[in-house]
Amino acid sequence: MKGQPDIIEKKRLQWYGHVKRMPEERIPKLIMEWNPLERRKRGCPRKTWMEGVQAAMTTRNLEPDQWRNREEWRLVSERRRQLL
Repeated sequence: MKGQPDIIEKKRLQWYGHVKRMPEERIPKLIMEWNPLERRKRGCPRKTWMEGVQAAMTTRNLEPDQWRNREEWRLVSERRRQLL
């Protein structure tokens, strides 16, 4: 399916903005910002969820603090990826 990666990225960015606007004590925000102490296994490392968010933000030319304004974040996160 051709448009599915765009839909996945859009929903991922929407969830990221939603969680970032949550109060600090909420469990989803604590889990998203949690960093495990253990080392990863050998071999080719898998990408983390946050690495996917960072890549989507880069391809859509989003600033790190744009999530603070909900309406603006929704508009820019729905924007299609820009081909390089």
